Amino acid sequence: MTEQFLNQVRLADRWKISPRTLERWRWKGEGPAFVKIGGRVVYRIADIEAYEACRRCASTLQSTALRGVQ
Repeated sequence: MTEQFLNQVRLADRWKISPRTLERWRWKGEGPAFVKIGGRVVYRIADIEAYEACRRCASTLQSTALRGVQ
């Protein structure tokens, strides 16, 4: 069984964000786990789905707490 990966551009497209946002998140230690081999960065589908699951919110108040807003 082979693992499936998305590159930065495909993940950015999936989430409708800029690829630069993913770059900034990596630099800040935020966002989903990634794999870097040489100069290539990819994200495992399993890590993407786990990140999405932990960011799931039931209310706006909960969403605010995830962002660290007081």
